[in-house]
Amino acid sequence: MRDPARTIPRAVPLALGIALAVYVCVAVAVLSVLGADGLGRAAAPLADAVRAAGVPALVPVVRVGAAVAALGSLLALVLGVSRTVLAMARDGHLPGTLAAVHPRFQVPHRAELAVGAVVAVLAATADLRGAIGFSSFGVLVYYAIANASAWTLGPGRGGRLLAACGLAGCLLLAFALPPSSVVAGSAVLAVGAVAYAVRLRRR
Repeated sequence: MRDPARTIPRAVPLALGIALAVYVCVAVAVLSVLGADGLGRAAAPLADAVRAAGVPALVPVVRVGAAVAALGSLLALVLGVSRTVLAMARDGHLPGTLAAVHPRFQVPHRAELAVGAVVAVLAATADLRGAIGFSSFGVLVYYAIANASAWTLGPGRGGRLLAACGLAGCLLLAFALPPSSVVAGSAVLAVGAVAYAVRLRRR
């Protein structure tokens, strides 16, 4: 980007606004067709809403759209996590072989393959509902830390107020998740913190 100081502050609220508008439209449409009770019982809410609206021919279209959306989200997450793995490998927190960058495509190919393999194994063997809850807790804690860090960078009251609201919102959502997700996520974070502290002490 030629002028990130100007374009990024504009792009972030615009992107969030578009996403929020889409979510609101979908939620209102599904609730108006299925109702709150029907939505709570639905295994495939969007497909059930289309079927209940009297257009069952669109069910395959909705399923394809959901699959494409899920794959797009998965791709973004895998690429993001693989770059985190690359950084951790470079810092010595993960095996150094994961720090390799492909000479032609300039991507952390080994980290991407490792993350993809872990995701495939989890998807094939674990209860995805539990994995989603655990992942949500980890992501919310990650963004809570990011907001806490932004507090120290805030140039004025407005920046710090925004960071404080973000921190409070992340923590509120994190601890509103099912207790099993909170306990599992907290345990993994605690183990990671202890391992990091032990590694620093040894150094």
